[in-house]
Amino acid sequence: MRTNITVPEFDPVLVARYDVAGPRYTSYPTAPQFHAGFDEAAFREVATASNEGESPRPLSLYVHVPFCFSPCFYCGCTRVITRDVTRADRYLDHLRREIALVGSLFDRKRPLLQLHLGGGTPNFLDAPRMERLVGALESSFSYRREGQREYGIEIDPRYADGRYVRDLAALGFNRLSVGIQDFDAEVQVAVNRIQSVAQTREVIEAACDAGYGSVSVDLIYGLPRQTLAGFAQTLDEVIALAPDRIAVYGYAHMPHLFKAQQQIDAAELPGAAQRLALFGQAFRMLCEAGYVYVGMDHFARADDELVRAQRTGTLQRNFQGYSTHGDCDIVGLGVSSISRVGASYSQNARDLIGYEAALDAGRLPVARGLMLSGDDVVRREIIGELMCHGELEMPRFGARHKLPFAETFAAELGRLARCADDGLVTIDDSSIRVTPRGRLLLRNVAMCFDAYLDRPSEAARYSRTI
Repeated sequence: MRTNITVPEFDPVLVARYDVAGPRYTSYPTAPQFHAGFDEAAFREVATASNEGESPRPLSLYVHVPFCFSPCFYCGCTRVITRDVTRADRYLDHLRREIALVGSLFDRKRPLLQLHLGGGTPNFLDAPRMERLVGALESSFSYRREGQREYGIEIDPRYADGRYVRDLAALGFNRLSVGIQDFDAEVQVAVNRIQSVAQTREVIEAACDAGYGSVSVDLIYGLPRQTLAGFAQTLDEVIALAPDRIAVYGYAHMPHLFKAQQQIDAAELPGAAQRLALFGQAFRMLCEAGYVYVGMDHFARADDELVRAQRTGTLQRNFQGYSTHGDCDIVGLGVSSISRVGASYSQNARDLIGYEAALDAGRLPVARGLMLSGDDVVRREIIGELMCHGELEMPRFGARHKLPFAETFAAELGRLARCADDGLVTIDDSSIRVTPRGRLLLRNVAMCFDAYLDRPSEAARYSRTI
């Protein structure tokens, strides 16, 4: 597949004009469309059906570990704050039950190509507890400690050291994601996350020494007390750490949805112009340091798998962002986790009480989900093509789905015309192509094909696009 990858242009005036609330499109339809009508029985049905055919899809597992030792005020994730590590034991017991129940639904011949542990703080689990978790996965899935795999874990360097990172490597982990957000001392105080460069360097260097295939780090712009000078210093320190991938997320201040954010003084947040300048600074400095802008908030080294996948047209998006394994069925395990199996999404109970009660009753903790309609499937593919590859060949796409593209999506092409007028895309009889000016505004382009955004109150559910 040919892919339309161009070097982005950062036009602050244009970006500011398109800075509206919108989905990140880690799924389509997005999570607000999930409903309780999709239940355990529905999940069992789609899981069983996914085993059929001559070549069932490989599997990708997401495991949610909700515990954190202390709250980061910016966080909107499902987590439980505690310093009592024994609280993980009850959770692990339930998680192992879920793993056994879910694993029995999938053919053991299906390779487990991808694994991601997120949270919360996955390294809340010490090495013996992590061994218990991996043992459960090995018992129910085709887990592999060697060979082709992409097994990643999110690490909070404040609660990990080099030995722990090496212990994880022995369990099969070969990718590390390290939270940083900002090294500026004033910002760290404001968000309740005090983390040194030395702590961060120790886990990254240990991962490199232990043979991890990739190390990524997360930064956030738009946090309280951030300044251009302070964020520039953070970026310099991050570049010196030489991670393979860098994600630069925009902080979404939504205290009406996330209680921890009520601890942030809104008066200390950067204004719209300052926030945009912070992003522009990160974009410039990372590109100058040799990182390639993949899309959205992701940067990677030129030889990274994400960049190669984008160049060959095989890049995908899922709940962890951009991925090289879009051909997998994704199975979510743990409280609040989301699965994508076939043409369905499902989400576990988002509270520990509901999650554990379902498993105590011998049931899977599926709380809601969605079976995609034919229209959803088509739009999901359109949005994926634009978000990952920046190009859509309309006649070919229409022929593949047996529909007249221009007629079927006449209203959407009408909405896209404004983007074309502003130079974000070019449109002719054969294709839609995202321009260098539009590459930083992929969400806005994709929103033109979203059938759900016109519904009341949708905007309040999403972060701003920049």
